Amino acid sequence: MRLLSIFASMLQSTGAKTPEAGGPDAEAIARIEKSGGSVRPLAQNDDRREVSFYLQGPAIKDADVAPLATLHKVVIVNLGNTAITDAALACLKPLTGLEQLHLEKTRITGKGLANLKDLKNLTYLNLFATEVDDAGLEQLTALAGLKHLYVFQTKVTDAGIAKLKQSLPNLEIVKGW
Repeated sequence: MRLLSIFASMLQSTGAKTPEAGGPDAEAIARIEKSGGSVRPLAQNDDRREVSFYLQGPAIKDADVAPLATLHKVVIVNLGNTAITDAALACLKPLTGLEQLHLEKTRITGKGLANLKDLKNLTYLNLFATEVDDAGLEQLTALAGLKHLYVFQTKVTDAGIAKLKQSLPNLEIVKGW
């Protein structure tokens, strides 16, 4: 307990931000952490957040992701290697400031990508080893800021990539080997 107190004092003296005990996001953060996820500030002087469930693997289900919908200032979300489905992607709709999204090795399909079409700040999307197909890529055409898309080991074809590149010519799409 003494060590925890010393660590908290060190955080305060370095200016690192910890979640406010009664802040508007406290309940969502507590629920995310209870399910094994983590919520971290990007840096000491940047209160935007990164939320990750990556290390929890298949134990993370759609319901575990629900608190994301009420969290503020989230710019990075890592749901890779979890058991989430398309239903979980609906929780991402309110995260309009989201810049990076890891969905690799999840159970999502192209249909779920419709939930991402209003995430105009999204620059990075990893769909590696998902069930996303060409029809799913069509859901991404409005994401003009998208710069990096990873689609290897998916059902995406060269024709689907070519069609998306017509709408987003500056998008780097990595299909794999």
